[in-house]
Amino acid sequence: MAEILMKAAAFVEIIFMGYLLRKKGFFKEEDFHVLSKIVLKITLPAAIVANFSGVDLQASLLILSVLGLGGGLMLITSAYLAAGKNREEKAFFMLNTSGYNIGNFTMPFAQSFLGPAGVITTSLFDTGNSFICLGGAFSAAKMVKEGEGKISLIPIIKTLVRSVPFDAYITMTALSLLHISLPAPVITFSEVVSGANAFIAMLMMGVGFKISGDTSQKGKIVKILAVRYGVSIAVAAALYFFMPLPLEYRQALAILPLSPIASAAPAFTADLKGDFGLASAVNSISIVISIVLITATLLIIL
Repeated sequence: MAEILMKAAAFVEIIFMGYLLRKKGFFKEEDFHVLSKIVLKITLPAAIVANFSGVDLQASLLILSVLGLGGGLMLITSAYLAAGKNREEKAFFMLNTSGYNIGNFTMPFAQSFLGPAGVITTSLFDTGNSFICLGGAFSAAKMVKEGEGKISLIPIIKTLVRSVPFDAYITMTALSLLHISLPAPVITFSEVVSGANAFIAMLMMGVGFKISGDTSQKGKIVKILAVRYGVSIAVAAALYFFMPLPLEYRQALAILPLSPIASAAPAFTADLKGDFGLASAVNSISIVISIVLITATLLIIL
C-alpha cells in the first residue's frame, strides 16, 4: 500500500511541477504540444514495443480491443441520452464524456504497477478505444449536431493510420500472435526509451492543465462528469468481477475505464465550434478525479 501511495504521489507531484513551471514561464502553452509529440511518437510506442516483446499473445485476448471500443460506445450513448433536447448540447456531451485518455495518462500507471500483462491489456484495450478517441466520437457528435444521416469511417481510419501508438499497437499485436520477435538491439533501445514515458507523460499533463470557461455552467460540468464516472465505475467493476480472464488482466481492466476523458476532446469541440474553454475545464477536472479513483482502485485490488 505504501509503495502505491508513494508512486501515485510522485505522479501528482510531476503533474503539479509541470503546472507550476508553466505558470512561472519556464514552459509556454505551446510546449504542451512538443511534449505530446515526444510521448505519442517516441516514448509511448517504445513502451508498447518493450512490453510486448517476448510475450506469447493468445488470439482470445483480442476481446480486450472490443471492450475498449464497447466502453466508448456506451459512454457516447449515455451522454446522448443524458443531454437535453438541443442538438448542440447533445453533441457537446457526446464529445466531452466519451473516450479514455490511456496513452498519455493510464499507461504510466500500468507500467508502474501492473507489469507486462497490465501493459498488454492496456494496449489492446486502447486499440479499440482509439476508434472512439481519434474520430469516432467526433463523427457521431457532428452527425447529431448537423443532422447528418451517417457516421463517416474514412476520416477515422485515416487518423488512426497516422497515429504512431495505434500503428505500434497493431504491429506488436500481429508480431506477438505470429510469435515473431524483434532483434535484441531494438528491444533494448525500446526499454531504455520507455523508461522516460511515465515522467514525460505526467509532466505534459501538468503543462496542459487549465481550468477555464464560463463558471455559470458548473451544473453542466457536474452533469457530464457524473455521467462519465457513473458509467465508468460500473463498467470497471463489471470487468473486474465478471470477465473470465486471469487476475493480472482483470486488474488492468479495473482501472482503464477510470481514465480521464480523451485529451483530444477539447480540440474536436473547437472543430465543431463548441465551447472550447468549458471542454478544457471538464477535461482537466477529469484528470484530478481519475488520479483519485485509479489510486484508490489500485490500493483495493493489489
